[in-house]
This record gives sequence, C-alpha cells and structure tokens, in this order.
Amino acid sequence: MIEGSSGAWEMVIGLEVHAQVITDSKLFSGAATAFGAEPNTQVSLVDAAMPGMLPVLNAKSVEQAVRTGLGLNAKINLTSVFERKNYFYPDLPQGYQISQYLEPIVGEGILVLDLPDGGTKEVGIERLHMEQDAGKSLHDQHPQKTYIDLNRSGVTLMEIVSKPDLRSAEEAALYMTKLRSILRYLGTCDGNMEEGSLRCDVNLSMRRPGGPLGTRTETKNVNSIRFIRLAIEYEARRQVAVLEDGGSVVQETRLFDPERGETRSMRSKEEAHDYRYFPDPDLLPLVLDPDWVEALRRDLPELPDVKKARFISDYGLSAYDAGLLVAERETAAFFEAVVDPKGAGRDAKTAANWLTGAFFAALNRSGLDIAAAPVDAAGLGGLLDLIGDGTISGRIAKDVFDAMWESGKSAAAIVEEKGLKQISDTGEIEAIVDGIIAGNAKQVEQFKSGNEKILGWFVGQVMKATQGKANPGVVNQILRRKLS
Repeated sequence: MIEGSSGAWEMVIGLEVHAQVITDSKLFSGAATAFGAEPNTQVSLVDAAMPGMLPVLNAKSVEQAVRTGLGLNAKINLTSVFERKNYFYPDLPQGYQISQYLEPIVGEGILVLDLPDGGTKEVGIERLHMEQDAGKSLHDQHPQKTYIDLNRSGVTLMEIVSKPDLRSAEEAALYMTKLRSILRYLGTCDGNMEEGSLRCDVNLSMRRPGGPLGTRTETKNVNSIRFIRLAIEYEARRQVAVLEDGGSVVQETRLFDPERGETRSMRSKEEAHDYRYFPDPDLLPLVLDPDWVEALRRDLPELPDVKKARFISDYGLSAYDAGLLVAERETAAFFEAVVDPKGAGRDAKTAANWLTGAFFAALNRSGLDIAAAPVDAAGLGGLLDLIGDGTISGRIAKDVFDAMWESGKSAAAIVEEKGLKQISDTGEIEAIVDGIIAGNAKQVEQFKSGNEKILGWFVGQVMKATQGKANPGVVNQILRRKLS
C-alpha cells in the first residue's frame, strides 16, 4: 500500500519468472549449455537457424518441466503444443522463438509464502511453459557495434507465470525466494540470478484498494531479488505520481537501471496478437504418459513446506527457525546430520541456534557456501557434545568454534591443546568462591539486603578468576549457598 496525496493506492503485482533448466543440452539441439564458455562455441546448426535444420525435443527438458510443475502443486497437461512466437531481434536467428502459448505443459498451481508475522499466503501459479532462450547482445565490446553471442540461443527456459496476487515489494521478494528454493530442491534450475539462469519480469499496476485493475507496465529481466524490490517500489511511486497528476499510465515494457534505482521506458507493450502465434509445423503435439508423470511425482524430494512441518513436529523447532533451516536443501541436510547422526539425539534447538547464529555468520564472513565450510556437520556435532556433557561452557565454545573454523581441527583437539576444559570440581570452585566472598564484604551485604542482581557480579568474578572455565551452573549453586 502506498499513501499518495489523494489517499491510499494498492499495488497489484504478477511475476513472470524465466528459469533456465538444468540439462546438459539445449531444448531442440545437442549443443552444450555450460555457463562461461567462449562466445559462440556452444552453438549447433539448429541454434544458429541454418536452412533445413529441424528441432528435436530434449526429453530431459520435458522431465524437468513436469517435475517443476509437480513441485508447484500444479496441473500437468498430458497434451501440450509448441508454437512459434514471431518477433525480430538481432540475437534471435530464426526470427521466431519456439514457445508454448494456448496449450502449455503445466497449468494452474499454488505457491505458499511464509510471511514475517508467522502467517502464510497462497499465491496462484497461472501456468508454466517451456521455450527457447534467445542469444545475447553485447553492447560493450565495441564503440560502434553490437556483438552477438549465441551460446544461450536454444537453452531450455521454463516461464513460470504467477497470478496477480502479490500486493507489495516484500511479498514479491518472498515469492522469488520461495520459488528459487523449490527449484533448487527439485534440481530443475540452479537459481543463480547473477549468471542469468533465473530472471524475472515484473508486471505492476496501481489501483484504489479493492477497486478495478489499473493499467500495468512490465519491467523486464530483473536479475536479483534486491533489484525486484527496488524496481517495484520505484515503479509504484512513479505510477501513483502520474495518476495523481491527472495522467494515465501507459501500458509499456520498461527496464530497471540498478545504478540509478529507477525504471525507464523501453518500448510499447506487445500483446499476444503482435507475436502472431501459431503451432510449430516442425513439432508434433507433446503427449505425456500419465504413468510416467505419476512415477515422477513419487520420486520428488521432500520439498521445503513439508520439510518445515516435519522439523517443527519432529524437532520441536519454532516456525521461524524451521523456515531458516529449510530455505536451502543443503542447510536442512547439514542440520539433520548434526542433530541425529546414528541416533546421537543432540538437542535440536541448540543445534539450530548454533547453525543459524555462529555458523551462518562465519559463512558470510568467509564468503563460502555450506559445502566448502571448514567445519562440517560432524565437527559442529562434536562441539555440541562437549557443551552438552559439561566439558566446556557455552562462552568457551564460541572461542573453540572460531579456532575450529581457522584451523580445521576438531573441538576436542582444540580443547585439549589449549587446556579449556570446564572446571566442575566443587572443591576447587568453593575455594575460589570463598576467597571472593572474603574480599568483597560490601557486595556480600548488598546481596543479603535483597539485591539479587549482585549475584551476577559474583559469578563474573569467579569466571574471571578461572579464565571462563568454571561451570556456571555449579558456580551459581555454590554462590547462593555460601551467600545465604
């Protein structure tokens, strides 16, 4: 919702997400799809649209699209049709794109957002269809010329179209985050927005709350979740300013300029009839075997929503902690490897706190992903065991963890090397407590006068005297007994 000078305005947002499918070859050719190859080195005669070349459908691409549809709780259409979407651009050698229009491979589905207030919101999926990617125009290689790289030409894309159910930049960001997570769980798209394998077109219009839909604009090819938020916030303010000034929003395609943080006009918005869609005469309708689709359904991995519910019920985690842990499949697997390796049954809440706290912070500082972390699940589990059995205190454990991260050594080895074992011997602790009580009569009197807070000061003195090695529980018990 945006407050304008004339009252409140409501955003109506729909997203069209282009997800590059994980396959070894392109949608209609055997050319490779690896990112970062030298320009025009992964181009077949089909991709370059040489005369007489015919497309041959990649079965793996079909499987990945169906698995994605199943993961989005969407209807799988057993018959779908490839059509030609006609437009002319330098990086589109054929002069048309093979896509799907009237009969896509996947129909309506649902994606559930986890809202910051703990609630949820269902966002409708309108459709998912397969299409070829275009090539890439390079405008920065020559002062007067544009170069064309066709490596991306023909790569399989899934276009996932949401219904206009989103009402804020925050909801759009949550939608993209959740969709990216599902795609990565399924292994159908790597979700790497920096490399262009996940891109988003933002359709946005403004209206009075609950009123009729306004005229929408489409901001093309936004390639980060942060930029999606910024593009929506800018475009919403721009449209409100136009409407409150008495003008009309023009239906058009726009681009987001991340350096200026603003959208700018690119061209008038095309309608479907502008592309002159018609069934591709070189491709038969795609007919799927229902038994094959069901086999794919049975083979799906446990997806984020189901895993989150299980983490809450099985491990007693909060919805917030469970949501953080299941956001990435690798993180969820790491957590379970820490908590329950062969029935060790470590405390799940403690493991979640360490993983989302010190461990995530260390990953961020180091710029590493979880697979490359110098502390693995067994290593973190070993540290938790030392805390659990009283060998080290929680405070000492933080220092041990830092040393593990730097050295790659186990927690037990570091504790032994540095002599960090917690002091739980009551006799030793009593002697230290007696000395502190004897030397601080004023503070003793404050405690006896009812100042409970002074107990923390005494605990601090004992911990200081033992270099943090005293067992805090034992220290508290002895202090209370002695002071009373």
